[in-house]
Amino acid sequence: MLIGYARVSTADQDLTMQLDALAAAGCEKIFTDKASGTKVDRAGLAEALAYAREGDSLVVWKLDRLGRSMKGLVDLAADLAARKVDLRSLTDGIDTKGAAGRFFFNVMAALAVMERELILERTMAGLAAAKRAGKVGGRKPSMTPAKLDAARKLLDAGQPPKDVASAVGVSVATLYRHCPAGEREA
Repeated sequence: MLIGYARVSTADQDLTMQLDALAAAGCEKIFTDKASGTKVDRAGLAEALAYAREGDSLVVWKLDRLGRSMKGLVDLAADLAARKVDLRSLTDGIDTKGAAGRFFFNVMAALAVMERELILERTMAGLAAAKRAGKVGGRKPSMTPAKLDAARKLLDAGQPPKDVASAVGVSVATLYRHCPAGEREA
């Protein structure tokens, strides 16, 4: 029996392309997940693995739908092999029924991990370059120098911190972070 498994990383992504390919490949039962490949707890994958019996084939549209780490992919393939369940990837052309398919699986798994690591390296290099160029990521501070000056004047005039925070448009916690009580005149 061919058992299909399809996964997308986020809830707003669509499974249709994978489902169509799995159905066209002859999968009689298809399980799905909308979760990151790095997550260990994926209900659809767990159901597919529990459903698979000796002689069945677990079919995926692409190898990276099963997971992101080489260790995870290799462990999964070893578990399937021990249970005499084959693994088939449609777009990667992998079928572990034979020795060549098992070898190719390991090579593709290594390449998938390498690709993910290269993306991570490029992202980190880009962030470091932006930091060196003086660009700061993240949200802009809500307490601007003008707001800080106004807040200090209102606090020095005796206004309660809650009213001052509301007047300058920041939370009380933000006000206290920028104007600690120990720094204000009593």
